[in-house]
Amino acid sequence: MKKTIIIVIVLLCALLSFVIWINTGDEKLGLSTEESAAVKVAKKPVIVLMIDSLMDHSLRRAINEGRAPALQFFFEHGHYQPEVVSSYPTMSVTIDSTLLTGTYPDRHRVPGLVWYNQNERRIVNYGSGKKEIAALGVRRAIKDSMYSLNQKHLDQRVKTVHEELDRRKKHSASINGLVYRGNHHHDLNVPPPVQRLRLMPEHMTVKGPAIFSFGRFAQLDPKNRHQRFWQGYGLNDQFTAQELSYLIRKNKLPSLTVAYLPDNDHSTHKKGPADISGLEKTDRQLQRILNAFDSWDAAAQQAVWVVMGDSGQTSIGRDQNKAVIRLHSLFKHYRIAKINKGPYEKDQLLFAVNDRMSFIYVLDQTIPAKDAAKPLLQDERVGFAAWKENGWVYVAAKHAANPLRFRPKGAYADQYGQSWAIAGDFSVLDLSASGHSLRYGNYPDALARLYGALHSHPGRYIIADAKPGFQFAGETSPTHPGGGGHGSLYKTDSLAPMIIIGAEKAPAHLRHIDAKDFFSKLVQ
Repeated sequence: MKKTIIIVIVLLCALLSFVIWINTGDEKLGLSTEESAAVKVAKKPVIVLMIDSLMDHSLRRAINEGRAPALQFFFEHGHYQPEVVSSYPTMSVTIDSTLLTGTYPDRHRVPGLVWYNQNERRIVNYGSGKKEIAALGVRRAIKDSMYSLNQKHLDQRVKTVHEELDRRKKHSASINGLVYRGNHHHDLNVPPPVQRLRLMPEHMTVKGPAIFSFGRFAQLDPKNRHQRFWQGYGLNDQFTAQELSYLIRKNKLPSLTVAYLPDNDHSTHKKGPADISGLEKTDRQLQRILNAFDSWDAAAQQAVWVVMGDSGQTSIGRDQNKAVIRLHSLFKHYRIAKINKGPYEKDQLLFAVNDRMSFIYVLDQTIPAKDAAKPLLQDERVGFAAWKENGWVYVAAKHAANPLRFRPKGAYADQYGQSWAIAGDFSVLDLSASGHSLRYGNYPDALARLYGALHSHPGRYIIADAKPGFQFAGETSPTHPGGGGHGSLYKTDSLAPMIIIGAEKAPAHLRHIDAKDFFSKLVQ
């Protein structure tokens, strides 16, 4: 899914294209110093394969056309859940934070790919696009994505599955995961050209699981050569497949391994969610992983597998003038802060765009949030606008005469065991009720996910969510006309499939927020 840290690294690579690559030679195994000789090998390891932007319709099509034999093998040997609800906004860093911590952003505190840090008075951008990174500063974007995301921004009060398994004396591994925090220290292998340009410090230590792989920066297999600068320094499917295959062949699989395959997302963004060429390429890497066992049947018998997507994507219209909601034009009567300057005292609004969702920060304390939201409610392309007021969440839409308002703990109960106080127009979020039993329509788990996003970080802000076919744009944010996008609360962005092989268990509810507990229970 998304471009996040991968975009940062790719941009970094472009800046270094004039530097001659220095062969790294053999690298040390990516283990913490204290565990290098003591990693506990699992009798029946759990392997989670996270495929970026894997969707039910593209998975089924690839299998039916015979273009994904590895996925077909998993599909036929496991039980299939086509619709697992993602986190919100549907962007990689927020989703992965939810997957690993079992919480929504109101607790894990990673609001999105792009957000405004009120305490530091600056935009945080983990890697949305080249132009935005250039505007904000490459060095800062690298620090946010390579260090601050896991070590500072992910709230210390919540624990990742890696941290909790370690408490149970069970070891785990992360391969190319965007979120990976654990209890073990790892020194990153910073490439010499990066050091020379002072884009990263010469020495950087992060905390991850006992076994940690992150492209060129933390490499397991010394013979893995899929980590050159033109290959995103290893943040690609081939690198992930070789690292995981290495652990399999060396019989070093710990209790849980989370391996991230990012490449399908790039193809889907460019060609649209109907395209399966990217998934076909990803499947070749899945075949390499299965081939590391004596046979594919042995792979199914000797490990528990969870093959899953992180979010979906929605088709974006080809006409950029219509498909792209340009926030500066929509709010032309306001003074808009520059993303790389200030904000200054007279600035009224600031935008942090997450593709099909956007945070709109109301900096001017004299402007009520509901008034600032009015331009959004006049645009047919906007699905809804939401804000906080007096302990309630308000959600308004152009088609509804009255807003919806809600807060936790009330008379209405949903299928996830959550209760809500609700008033106003239920159609704003496509809600329905039979008595006090609540059902979700086009916005899965809408109340908890939207509440989590609106309480994810300090500040006065509105959430804007686009209808299918449209996306937002700020000063320099990337757009995908004719391709695919995500970020929104809408079901096409929010649902992703899961295949479970080798275990009869399933998550308590089919949501990513329930995955951490599910992974933990799979570990024997």
